Amino acid sequence: MVTRGLRVAPSGRPGRGRLYVNLPDGQAVAWYDRKANRISVLADERREEILTVLRPYLSGTVAIGPPPVPTAADLLRLALAPDDDLAPNRPGEALIGELTHGAAGTRARHRFRQELAARQRIGEVLDGLPEPEEWRVLHCVGDIADHLVIGPPGVFCVRTIQGRRQRAVVGDLLLTLGRAEPRPEPRTARRAAAYATWALSATVTPILAVVDAARVEVAPTLRDVRVLTPATLGPFLTDPDSEAALGPPDVEALFAAGRDRGTWT
Repeated sequence: MVTRGLRVAPSGRPGRGRLYVNLPDGQAVAWYDRKANRISVLADERREEILTVLRPYLSGTVAIGPPPVPTAADLLRLALAPDDDLAPNRPGEALIGELTHGAAGTRARHRFRQELAARQRIGEVLDGLPEPEEWRVLHCVGDIADHLVIGPPGVFCVRTIQGRRQRAVVGDLLLTLGRAEPRPEPRTARRAAAYATWALSATVTPILAVVDAARVEVAPTLRDVRVLTPATLGPFLTDPDSEAALGPPDVEALFAAGRDRGTWT
């Protein structure tokens, strides 16, 4: 939303993260924390304009004042240029752009639509995780991941596979759909997770999320790459028996680094 030169932009998952109020050049002048129901004002001289642009999003009694002492993650986020911020990306953002503006042929566009539907399906699962305040999700992280998930159990690099209602056979090195030529999806997932581990200085687990396959068969020797479906992805991530590897400050710090396009270039 844009009003009187100020722009409201979401941070994190739609409807759950903060709302930032930015100047046209991307500089933040305030943010609204939905969880705390508090508006932190950075430019007090524009307080009335800030309240006007945020009014449609407010509910109940809202506290207003100067921001709390910023954390390191807050400082990174505030210094991030809008074009370098991956947090607003939708699932399949690159495919949406290709379908909207690309010059691909009919067959390629059909394939893009199928892949986009798969990424949106997994995006819905991730954006709907219980206890959303504990999780941060990034979609379309360059060539690294269709989805990057950060939460108490750790960091997960998710690559989405459109199963096309065929049998999916996943081995240590290759994935085969029906009678098509095998594809090196497990190796690609490993490489992406290894790069993310290096870029974030944190252990990243690779996941292959197979959507709409008639059947999924996984080789028993494949242990380092998790192969999941929309039905099993959420329970795997939120398994109550999993030990918490990351606290809230760690999650926020990794999210601040992951949303910066410069981390991945």
